[in-house]
Formats: sequence, structure tokens, C-alpha cells
Amino acid sequence: MADFDVFNGDADGICALLQLRNADPRESKLITGVKRDISLLKQVSAGQGDRVTVLDISMEKNQAALAATLEQGAEVFYVDHHMPGDIPVHANLQAIIDESPQTCTSLLVNKHLDNAFGLWAVTGAFGDNLRQSALDLATELEVAEDLLVKLENLGIYINYNGYGSELQDLHFHPQELFTLLRPYANPLDFMKDGKETFERLETGYHEDMGKAAAMRPETATAKTAVFMLPNEPWCRRVSGVFGNALTNDFPERAHAIITENKDGTFVVSVRAALSNRTGAGELCKQFPSGGGRAAAAGINQLPGDQISAFVDAFTSYYK
Repeated sequence: MADFDVFNGDADGICALLQLRNADPRESKLITGVKRDISLLKQVSAGQGDRVTVLDISMEKNQAALAATLEQGAEVFYVDHHMPGDIPVHANLQAIIDESPQTCTSLLVNKHLDNAFGLWAVTGAFGDNLRQSALDLATELEVAEDLLVKLENLGIYINYNGYGSELQDLHFHPQELFTLLRPYANPLDFMKDGKETFERLETGYHEDMGKAAAMRPETATAKTAVFMLPNEPWCRRVSGVFGNALTNDFPERAHAIITENKDGTFVVSVRAALSNRTGAGELCKQFPSGGGRAAAAGINQLPGDQISAFVDAFTSYYK
């Protein structure tokens, strides 16, 4: 029997898996990548009696691989908060899917585990920019206010590490970062013992966000703002967390961060306004390689000749 853990390389995917492997330790093959690499299940070659855990990647984008994995006789435990498409009915599939804009995979796993490792769920929710949901769970867990700041920073830094067009853009391969975090049932203990790892993430985050803070929008209205970032590693690393920060600073405004890829296409991160967490996934699906959730979505490879069409659609959608 073999075990496979397939997970998004962002804070939500990593923190979800940390909870599960603290609750049920397994020696598994880890399959992950940069945040936008979500067609991960096709890398699994599992058969009769094998166990596959899939976290924080769209079932809709992995339908064929999921069907093949189930057909080969593997058991699949699938937890996610993105649009799933048609969820297969199969004896070997246990699926926990919830598209609510106020939840994420880490919170769904926490509910499944009855708060067993709730501080990791709080960290994952902060990283996924679900600040109010993180605060609500922290209140339930009676987390002291000074510790909340530490958990929020850790979540943001782990999430920041997942962004990039390729693994070379990242400070840590998500598999390596998960392995460094895995020994800890409590993220606060990691921050005491893993100071070198934490400081590397913290320093990188603040350096990149300092550069992003100097950027000015290409277009801006009371309801929307569009930022264009050049083809630089720091831009690819910061695109998602920059969008999250803008959303928190301007809660009535939707944001689009458009970053040039090495191949001349563009990656787009869309964040709906905090006051209206709707439509981002629907908007992005109108364009090649687009998808996501209602509150946060993106396009992986937008052709350059479609930028104007996207900006028009974005500003019109959120007018």
C-alpha cells in the first residue's frame, strides 16, 4: 500500500496537510508545486489499496485524473473550496467540498478534525486572506491577541512563498517548506525553533512588498484598480499577496494584478472587494487558463492581445 499527498503549494494547502498528518502520520509521496500549478493529480500513479489525499486543488481541473485514480482502485480523500464541477459518486471517494467565500481547505480540514490542530487552520485562513474567518476560529480557540499577530504573519509568509511562475522563483519548494513545518503540531513552536526559515520568508516578503508599494495603478476608480507588474521574479512572487493587501486596504474596491510571464503572456490575480466577495472566478473563466473562486481567482497565461479585453471586462463587472 502506498500513500500520496497532493496539495496546493500555498498556505491553505500546506496548513491543511499539516493538520491531517499531525492527526494521522503517514510516510507519503508529496506532490505539489507553485500555487497556480493545480493539475497535480495526474502525477499520481496509484492502484488497488493505495490512499490518495488531495487538498486545495480544483476537482474540476482534475476530473480526468480523479476518474482514472478511482478506476485503478485507489481510495481518495478530497478536500477543497473551489468550483468542483461534477463530483463523482464512487465508493472509494470521500469528498468534502464547500465553495463558500468565507471558508478554505484548512478550515474544512479543521472542522473534519474537530479543532484538533486549530492553530494551523487559523494560520492557513490568514494566508488565504480570510481574516475574519481566521479571527472567528481564533476566538473559539481562545487565542491571545499577541499570538494572533504571529499566526497572521506566518500565514501570509507561507502563502507568499507559493507564488511564482516556476519553482525557481520561490524561496522554498513547497514540498521542502511542508517538510520543515511538519514536525510541529503548533505553529508557534515552529516559530521558536525554525527562526532561520521564518526570517528568510519574512525578509523576502517585506523586500518584495516594499517594491510593490511603490507601484501605481494603471487604471483606478472607486470600485476597481488594475496594476501592471513587469517580468521580474519579485513581481511573480508578490502578485497574490499584493492583491490581498490591497483588498484589505481598500475593502470597497476590486483589484487585478497583471504580471508579465517569461513567454510574453500575462498572469492575472483578481481579488473581489471585501464588501462584495463575488464574481472573480466567473470573470476569469471567460479567458484562456482562467478560473478560481468567487472572492479570489486568476488567469495563468493571458495572451497580450487580450489585456485590454480583460481590463474592460473587469472594470465593467465591478462597476
